[in-house]
Amino acid sequence: MAKKIALISGLTGQDGSYLAEFLLGKGYEVHGLIRRASSINTARIDHLLFRDGAEYHPELVGHYGDLSNSEQITNLIYNLEPAEIYNLGAQSHVKVSFEIPEYTGDVTGLGSLRMLEALRRSGIKGRFYQASSSEMYGGSPPPQNELSPFRPRSPYAIAKLYSYWMVVNYREGYNLWASNGILFNHESPRRGETFVTRKIAKGVARIARGLQPELRLGNLEAERDWGYAPEYVEAMWMILQHDNPDDFVIGTGIKHSVRDFVKTAFAYQKLDWEQFVKVDPRYFRPTEVDSLQADCSKAKKLLGWEPKTSFEDLVKIMVDAELAALDKVVENQTATGAPRRA
Repeated sequence: MAKKIALISGLTGQDGSYLAEFLLGKGYEVHGLIRRASSINTARIDHLLFRDGAEYHPELVGHYGDLSNSEQITNLIYNLEPAEIYNLGAQSHVKVSFEIPEYTGDVTGLGSLRMLEALRRSGIKGRFYQASSSEMYGGSPPPQNELSPFRPRSPYAIAKLYSYWMVVNYREGYNLWASNGILFNHESPRRGETFVTRKIAKGVARIARGLQPELRLGNLEAERDWGYAPEYVEAMWMILQHDNPDDFVIGTGIKHSVRDFVKTAFAYQKLDWEQFVKVDPRYFRPTEVDSLQADCSKAKKLLGWEPKTSFEDLVKIMVDAELAALDKVVENQTATGAPRRA
């Protein structure tokens, strides 16, 4: 029996790497879109590609391409005939979207349209998953569910909202099997270093090891619903296994402030956060989103999905990973006699 084929855009990102792991474990053949860069950017999936210098998962294939170019997208969908398509690729940093709004709109917004249109024109009966975002709710009061009004407050959120409505339009207008997963914040040690949770975890680890004197952050009062990324990619898969295409909110249902994350991370290392954290206006957004909190009762009822990792455990996982990474650097430098750096 032939393996089920899945296509993932954003393969080398946090979610793409965890989703690839998950699907390979389910016996899929996984293909992923990788944006070409001048430096190697496959660190999150190298453990899937190689083991002991040899090819590890021949069922995982990367393809260079970009969501701003429809040619490669069209060719991949037509030639692979994937049973499932996961559109996770995006310019995904909210603060950066204010600095490059046109690029964000092109990749995060129009990129989704290019994938949907390629799927429609191919005639393939694949199932399409769109990575929608809780940022679309913006100024809408919490808790937010599938019926809450969207009030986006960033170019990123607006681009995601464009993609959301395109999925709905293609589902209703062309009968495509297309679903939105409206995921609230989900974190892990694979989170990009410019995202606040990873920045906090790394800062705490470096301060604990005496490598950094302080940690500069923006709005400490912003509230988010934080969960553990590997559990959220399983929700993506479950959404595409549902009997009918639909839209689902995915989150923990519990909100914490950035200040809570900071306090928990520093307390884990028995440090007083107020001695090390400085608020820096450079890290504030032009328009802030005050509070996001998921009402994921629909996903729990129809999909049977619910989170397992607590907020406190998530913080510990991220700090532990940063400490282990620092210790590994020191260990390697000691073994080679190189000067101590981290």
